[in-house]
Amino acid sequence: MIKIKHVIIVALFSIAFYACGDDNDSSTEDFDHEAQALIDNDSLTSFFTKHYYDTTSGLVKPLISGETALSDDSNLKSQEVTEQEVDYTLYYYKIGDEGSDPDAKGNPSVVDSVYAKYNGLRIVDTDSISSSFDTNTSWFTLDGVIRGWSYSFPNFKGGENVSSNSPGEPINFINGGKGILFIPSGLGYREIGTTRIYTWKF
Repeated sequence: MIKIKHVIIVALFSIAFYACGDDNDSSTEDFDHEAQALIDNDSLTSFFTKHYYDTTSGLVKPLISGETALSDDSNLKSQEVTEQEVDYTLYYYKIGDEGSDPDAKGNPSVVDSVYAKYNGLRIVDTDSISSSFDTNTSWFTLDGVIRGWSYSFPNFKGGENVSSNSPGEPINFINGGKGILFIPSGLGYREIGTTRIYTWKF
């Protein structure tokens, strides 16, 4: 098992501009996932030009004078993914070290479970981010979550388990990988999601 603690991830899905038709229409067989992937990528690249990573607060904020836009920040990486015959680009931003992993287990794979503390946010459009709507710390298997998480977590190594192993004591890790993930809707909840972008900080 790979343990990742304090990984900061912003997972973007259900891009605000998707066209799913009438909200009462449950049919999704005609949804154009390929076209939506292009719309999502345009929205994400626009978001990157308008925001930066604030090292003091550890947050992504609207761009201000003197700061480097995410689009020009060398810490922002992209990853090409093909899922159900549709090509996507997901993005991740590494914050500091990718994880110490003293047990040399390497990066997690899709069959591993990870331990992460996360905080969910919603991006209302490409200009603003909402307050928190979901906060949790839990184990989850990478084959049992949205595909964007399955593809993204392997970019980070786990930390060092410093738990006491005493009954009733909490699990505790240090020096886990930290980063921000930007995930298009097709690797999130696809067309059955809502019409807004959601984010999670891990």
